[in-house]
Amino acid sequence: MYVLDEPSIGLHSRDTERLIRVLKELRDLGNTVVVVEHDEMMMREADYIIDMGPLASHLGGEVVAFGDYDDLVSNSKSLTGKYLKGELKIDPPKTIRKWNRSIIIEGAREHNLKNIKVEIPLNVLCLISGVSGSGKTTLIKQILYPALQKLKGEFVEKVGMHKAIKGDIDFISQIEMVDQNPIGKSSRSNPVTYIKAYDEIRDLFSKQPLSKMRGFLPKHFSFNVDGGRCDACKGEGEQVVEMQFLADVHLTCEICGGKRFKDEVLEVTYKNKNIWQVLELSVDESLDFFKDETDILQKIKPLSDVGLGYIKLGQSSGTLSGGAAQRVKLASFLGKGKSQGSILFIFDEPTTGLHFHDIKKLLNSFSALLGQGHSIIVVEHNTDVIKSADWVIDLGPEAGDAGGHVVYAGVPSGLRKVKESYTGKFI
Repeated sequence: MYVLDEPSIGLHSRDTERLIRVLKELRDLGNTVVVVEHDEMMMREADYIIDMGPLASHLGGEVVAFGDYDDLVSNSKSLTGKYLKGELKIDPPKTIRKWNRSIIIEGAREHNLKNIKVEIPLNVLCLISGVSGSGKTTLIKQILYPALQKLKGEFVEKVGMHKAIKGDIDFISQIEMVDQNPIGKSSRSNPVTYIKAYDEIRDLFSKQPLSKMRGFLPKHFSFNVDGGRCDACKGEGEQVVEMQFLADVHLTCEICGGKRFKDEVLEVTYKNKNIWQVLELSVDESLDFFKDETDILQKIKPLSDVGLGYIKLGQSSGTLSGGAAQRVKLASFLGKGKSQGSILFIFDEPTTGLHFHDIKKLLNSFSALLGQGHSIIVVEHNTDVIKSADWVIDLGPEAGDAGGHVVYAGVPSGLRKVKESYTGKFI
């Protein structure tokens, strides 16, 4: 039995086709192949599909549909099925954003790039496409990103080989690489602290009558400092028993029962909920709960806007998937609004691990960032995202030595007419 977890990650549709052929060969040799996947091509070719849901996190965890592709499409409860049959779909924008500012990379020749000149427009959704190994990551992550950081006076170890970077560099106030790395290493880090909404929630609890009587300050409602947190587990909610030759055992803290705070702090309530119960609320539930607190609402709402309405406010960062962590970062930028100048955001395959439904929400978040005056560069293979871009730069035509050329640069619709482009064929 072979178990593969999202094997199409980082693969162009052409390469996914080849991967499917290999998986079928494995099956025909008498093996069992189990694949966890969101890719539509993979689903169409599968012999049997198990669809989990109906939604994510605590709203999921059930088998919604099972059977072959036709069974999935005909099942009215399956969100995946609705997207596959076209009942729900990701529509490209009705109008393409125009641009008049850009950054030009001249003489890019790192790895397999063939001394190319690339113009990257600003204030739009610019997409870098091409088969796996065509030079996309080299161009953006090894040349453009470190070179711009260096021009802004930041320390970088190495910039890929190129002649010059010109254009409207001064227009950009900062460059942000939004990756899928975890948002915090500590088990105490969580979405609500990352988007800076926890400060306001702690303030709110410290203003309650019982807090004033007992002299509780905002710090008493934090599990990062001594005072209000449980002394036994230091606000972790669990105690770790180290086993010498086995994996560590995690036990719920016997003193606080996993609630992370002292009893006298938990007696302070707002709308009949204590601080621990508030952290157990999902983002969508908390929007209703905090409807009278505009400051808190403004900070939490972006989490719902990017499609993370299902996660708990106090959920440990370690339990979030890469895609969810990336969207928490996105939400933190959305929450800051226009106060931060014009930022250039770089996303490397942001649809990794995302369902059609999540991709739709991700594209809405991109639109919101562009509406705030920012610029976005996305390295991506997903055809729905390519169709939704304002400008596409297709590298290739092949991988490795046969790649590294600019095959096409222009609006997405023009890509279909380019014979050399594999991306155009799949669009």
